[in-house]
Amino acid sequence: MLQRLLPERGFYLGLMFQEAAARHGRVRVTLDRPLDVAPDAGTDLGYTELADLVDDLAARLWSAGVRPSEHVAILKGDNVDIVLLTCAVSRIGAVPALLSPSLDGQVAAVLLDRLHAPWLITDRASLESTLSTVDTTLARGVLTVDEAPGNTIALAALAGVARRPAVRLHPREPSLITHSSGTTGIPKLAVHCPHTMWNRLVPQQALGRATRGEAAALHMSFVHSRFYHLLGVLLHFGSPLLLLVDPDPAHAGPLLAAHRPGIVETHPNTYVLWEDLADAPNGPLSNVRAYGSTFDAIHPRTVRRLLSASRRRDPRLMQLYGQSETGPIAFGWYTRRGADRVEARRVGTGIPGFTRIRVVDERGRTCPPGATGAIEARTRGRILTYLGAPESYARQVDRGWWRMGDMGYRDRWGALYLLDREVDQISTVDSTLEVEDELLSRFADLREVIIVHGPGREPVPVVCTRGNEPLDPDSWRRATEDLPALAEPVQCRFEDLPRTATWKIKRLEIARQLAAGELPTLSTAPVGG
Repeated sequence: MLQRLLPERGFYLGLMFQEAAARHGRVRVTLDRPLDVAPDAGTDLGYTELADLVDDLAARLWSAGVRPSEHVAILKGDNVDIVLLTCAVSRIGAVPALLSPSLDGQVAAVLLDRLHAPWLITDRASLESTLSTVDTTLARGVLTVDEAPGNTIALAALAGVARRPAVRLHPREPSLITHSSGTTGIPKLAVHCPHTMWNRLVPQQALGRATRGEAAALHMSFVHSRFYHLLGVLLHFGSPLLLLVDPDPAHAGPLLAAHRPGIVETHPNTYVLWEDLADAPNGPLSNVRAYGSTFDAIHPRTVRRLLSASRRRDPRLMQLYGQSETGPIAFGWYTRRGADRVEARRVGTGIPGFTRIRVVDERGRTCPPGATGAIEARTRGRILTYLGAPESYARQVDRGWWRMGDMGYRDRWGALYLLDREVDQISTVDSTLEVEDELLSRFADLREVIIVHGPGREPVPVVCTRGNEPLDPDSWRRATEDLPALAEPVQCRFEDLPRTATWKIKRLEIARQLAAGELPTLSTAPVGG
């Protein structure tokens, strides 16, 4: 009842940079490449300059005809200006719909159709690749960040138009659309509103208070809602920022060494790549006080390497568990002191006052501690619906409880342990994730290992090594003797594995390619180790 009487709060992306600039002034933001929307602005900007650029872009969009509540799809080459365009769209009350640059044309066409003739912000390269087979004439209008052929409007041509006051939507109105990872098929369009986004932001601000003002380095998907909440926290506390598009250690390492961030967040698979930076000259990770990890499980070996790289007194790795549809529903952390006892399957506990977690059996009854079941969550941060697929949304809700699609259990103290995705379960393996963690711990040269269903439903390890060096057959055989029976491993290049925008591996697609003989491998015969 109290919540109904109090005014509803909202997290408004269009005001985020403006409020940060008013609070902290010219705190610096460093980019690893110039902005496509402002290539002459360079790579060293401040909160004030970015707030002004968002305001300018918002005015250009209004001049082009974009109006409040209209959908604006953003699908362009990966760069930080995706963020600025998102905030600009939001600033005039329109609804940004963020589409990953990694989508293929067929999927992009489906999602654009579900948006019902949206405005489209894109670039020449996307029009000539991802969107080349998509009928963009169905869009309300096509705006480009560069010069592009056809019936398009270049945003540069609208420079200098009059600025507009910001538009603030009702806290319960749709204000942002992102899409799910698509690891199990066509991604779903998740509809967020300011109120649910605020309920995600507040607990993350509380968690981030201990590191307020620390310089932060981020390499994350700019089309994922998690990025905007983390950015909201960092801007609120006035952190200098290093925003990276290219995660290659040869590129990111020198920038990290030069800026020595106290906060680092990226995707778990990027952290595996950055293990190479743990002992790198100039200590690119030596000043890290807090690592952030979300999107996917992080492996114990990676946790140990990252924490050992820091020279801070008590570095921590914070892990958040959740989905695009819910935001974080559980949190936990690792310390250097406990790194050797990391329980990778332990994803943390619920967020007091904001989320509740339960594990249920096939009949929907709550499982006792230690018993495996389906993970469900009740959260104030849940999305409004799936655009164009409300029936899929309804199937995942049971009297306010959201089905996460994961299997796990809770211990007697309420901590949650994640075992597998429901669709990825293999009858002969209790937890494929647990086996993968163990294999990565036993092989320092493994970049990735994914266990999927083989053509005969057998568990097949798909492995990637650093430098694509072949595994030693005898070492593999000895290392897997005490593990569930596995088929002979198949070796691939990491770059050839199908992945999402957040570098999640598409396990079902790998299994399909394996069965069809379409998976690119490093040898014509299965690798024996």
